Amino acid sequence: MPVLEVANLKFGYTNQALFENVTFRLEAGERAALVAPNGAGKSTLLRAIGGEVTPDFGSVVVKKGAKVGYYRQSHESRLEGTVRDALLAGFGDIMSLRRELTRAQADAASGERAALEHLAELTERYHHAGADALEHQVESIATELGFRESDMERDVKTLSGGERGRLELGLVLATDAELYLLDEPTNHLDLDTIRWLEGYLSGLRAAVLVVSHDRAFLDAACPFTFELGQRAFRTYPVPYSRYHEERAVDLERERKAAEEQASMVAKTEAFIQKNLAGTKTKQAQSRRRMLEKLERVERPEDVWARAGRVRFRFAEAPRSGDIVLETRALSAERGGTALFSNVELLIRRGDRVAIVGPNGCGKSTLMKLLSGRGAESDRGDVKRGTNLKDGYFDQQLGSLDPKKTGVEEIRSVRGDLNVDGAREYLARFRFYGDDPLRRVDSFSGGESTRLALAKLLLEPRNLLFLDEPTNHLDIPAAEILEEALVGFEGTVVFVSHDRRFLENVSTRTVSFHEGKVDIYEGGYKDYCEALERKRTANQRNERERNERTSARSERRAQPQKAAPAPTPAPATLGADAHRARREQTRDIERKTKQVGLLEGRIAELEAEVARYKKLLVEASGSNWEELHGWAKKERELSSELQKVMHAWVSLSEELSAAAPKGAS
Repeated sequence: MPVLEVANLKFGYTNQALFENVTFRLEAGERAALVAPNGAGKSTLLRAIGGEVTPDFGSVVVKKGAKVGYYRQSHESRLEGTVRDALLAGFGDIMSLRRELTRAQADAASGERAALEHLAELTERYHHAGADALEHQVESIATELGFRESDMERDVKTLSGGERGRLELGLVLATDAELYLLDEPTNHLDLDTIRWLEGYLSGLRAAVLVVSHDRAFLDAACPFTFELGQRAFRTYPVPYSRYHEERAVDLERERKAAEEQASMVAKTEAFIQKNLAGTKTKQAQSRRRMLEKLERVERPEDVWARAGRVRFRFAEAPRSGDIVLETRALSAERGGTALFSNVELLIRRGDRVAIVGPNGCGKSTLMKLLSGRGAESDRGDVKRGTNLKDGYFDQQLGSLDPKKTGVEEIRSVRGDLNVDGAREYLARFRFYGDDPLRRVDSFSGGESTRLALAKLLLEPRNLLFLDEPTNHLDIPAAEILEEALVGFEGTVVFVSHDRRFLENVSTRTVSFHEGKVDIYEGGYKDYCEALERKRTANQRNERERNERTSARSERRAQPQKAAPAPTPAPATLGADAHRARREQTRDIERKTKQVGLLEGRIAELEAEVARYKKLLVEASGSNWEELHGWAKKERELSSELQKVMHAWVSLSEELSAAAPKGAS
């Protein structure tokens, strides 16, 4: 039985469908990415699945008794107490027992016999309930999310927005749910934590549905991709990067089918009009009836087409000097904690410098110092080059006034633009209709980010400081910004946790790594590969040292060979244990054979689907019935392929769980 089954779901506002015809299912262990541009309704669909909004039509069925873990983009929870209390909030009985145990520990300080016996009884109950293991699991998750041991007793009211976001994620992951709904789970995570989350989700037996704009995360964590459109819902049994390739083929085939049917209909209607009253009246009437019964093929919906209309264009700026920034002994501390010291950095014209590292290490602080926005207590010098025209993008969007409209924000920079000119400019950033006349405090995160970037690009710049510029941008907007920055003739210094953005834009890397600031003369991708080579070499050296040490120890010890222990008779192993092992072996062999058969069937189906797709793409004839038959067969084969893939994933995981420890 699937963990989640959604059928023909429809939802909208004021008679306008936000989405419809949403149908899919998720089995235990399956992880799917839900993708679409901002505003398509991804978060609303999660809310409908989570029972927070009621759909206009269709059904959502969650496996009976299944626990659902739901991580929301907005963190308006009313969590109270310490960080530890918040993480355990989903386990009411354990929390109650823990509070009772804390009181008993205080009472036992009196030394009275009854109090000590009560403490012993509660301690036994606490251990028996598995609370120790649960607390260890929760603390492990909290550590991976960036909370130190000392943070566990902090009041949640003292947490920053980013810390609260990570706490909410930890709370959801600690619930041990059978279905996880995760809406932008990487927003407040650093690169190392995102990699940990990918591995954590991959190891779950639960079903997982993820909304994220992090392309690398989707590729690593989600083997399935679901596309949400207004009229259609597409499912692909491939990660995000491959989904784009498959989708392009589907759209081309569907466009071609729609065009060929439209051509056939037009020719048929012309024949009917010409011959309805002539000698071929019966043929015309027959063709009219045929058209009335014909199932019309609509042009396919391209959900990304509108999203791709963002245009990030840089105003022409004067050329800066070859040396843009040069630092000497740059140092900073915050709250009595040293963030970095003696940073020496030379930035040349045309460099695109990525600053990376864990949360709280000082990335944004370093960028503020480089831009001249540091604190008075900061030390060191930043020498600026000649003819610099710099602009700063703040991830907190502090350049925006919540009370102003989009048009007013643009005119605050370019007073020479009238209202129509400002609206025309904002249309380049996907603000259409009356959107530019709305107040900033009504904008979504993505709209606010696009507006802040629009303001930044109004004036000529040859040096850009960008602090998390892709936060809240949908994938097409982030990709267009990448292209614009790669073609930018000036210099860029930026902070980001979007790995694809880092890989595609950066030419140099400043990394906060193991308590130091490393400067790498290469882009982020090259830097990661260099780190991996270094890590592999260190592991190999350590292994060789251990082998040499072990060999020396063995030579020194020169132990005498002991006589082999007698092999126990089969009967001493226990008949029941022997039978159990034999049954387990047979079960593994049976499942292994089934997996092999399924893999063979998958290969056959993939080949058949590819064959029909090729036929449909290359078809040039006007035989609509034949084309329709091919399209129907391709859909049937694709549906069967998805079912076989579901079965293969489930059986493979059962086989992996049943395999003896140490087996490969």
